[in-house]
Amino acid sequence: MSDTQSPAVQAPAPDALELAALLCSRVCHDLISPVGAIVNGLEVLDDSSKQEDRDFALELIRKSAKTASARLQFCRLAFGAAGSAGAQIDLGDAQNMARGHLEDDKTKLTWNLPRLLLAKNRVKLLLNMLVIAQQTIPRGGTLTIDPIGEGDNLSFRIVAAGINARTPHNIVDLLNGTQSGPIESHGVQPYYTRLLAQACGLAVSLAPEGDTMVVTAS
Repeated sequence: MSDTQSPAVQAPAPDALELAALLCSRVCHDLISPVGAIVNGLEVLDDSSKQEDRDFALELIRKSAKTASARLQFCRLAFGAAGSAGAQIDLGDAQNMARGHLEDDKTKLTWNLPRLLLAKNRVKLLLNMLVIAQQTIPRGGTLTIDPIGEGDNLSFRIVAAGINARTPHNIVDLLNGTQSGPIESHGVQPYYTRLLAQACGLAVSLAPEGDTMVVTAS
């Protein structure tokens, strides 16, 4: 018998319509939790006359509305058109979006990038890299964003440090383009990150470095 193994058959890439549908599913997944909480809060206001219940409901609505707004703004920049073809985006605006969406009591950002205008696909790539980096520290920690290069060719290195930092399932294969199964909604974000990197003439990698996980575009 031959010891030669047949190479894995790579699934076909989704077409434009399927990619759009998968990204829409991803955005809906991010929004359904805070929007559902707002609905629950409104139901409490309708059903209860107790002041403590109403105070709780209003606080829930307030926090959930803030979360939903932050996620919408982030998704608009990370997944949306974000201006016309060839548009540039202020990295200061990207920082504000990233902090609003990703920072909480458990996760903090250390942003070491200069404030400048950068091609929109590079900024979208950065935001998607941050999503991937956050997924490697499910119990929270710090995300440190450093520049690679400068000017129009600026790229990024993100170090995720936290308890039990780990590589999420299949994410490396999706970033490398070596996944064997079809792209599904839970995997479309790293797949889309790879497409953004390719559009910028870069490649994205995710690898452990000591006790941290490092996402790099180079």
